[in-house]
Amino acid sequence: MKIEKIIYKNTEIAHIMSDEPIITDAQSAIDLMMTANYEAGTKNIAISKDLIVNKFFILSSGLTGEILQKFINYKFRIVIYGDYSKYTSKPLKDFIYECNSGRDVFFTENLQTALEQLSENL
Repeated sequence: MKIEKIIYKNTEIAHIMSDEPIITDAQSAIDLMMTANYEAGTKNIAISKDLIVNKFFILSSGLTGEILQKFINYKFRIVIYGDYSKYTSKPLKDFIYECNSGRDVFFTENLQTALEQLSENL
């Protein structure tokens, strides 16, 4: 895993990069938050959806809520970016829409939009 600290419109963001999934369960999400905070000094995280286990995108698994609740509890903000067109689940689409209406969890198409979301929704 590599963490790139990006300063975008005066907002510090930890951009997470890896060749393999980083978030696989709630504990790995906590580990990521603590590492990002230590290495980049920020509670704003941008991560590709490819670095999150596929089970996360199946809402009925319960993993989505469990992981995102950790981000909320620890007062972190996260943007998960990537291509969501392959997902046809209406509940997932509704969930993404609701998250994007908030201030802490966002789903975007690319890193540039992810940076915009984190810098605009302080």
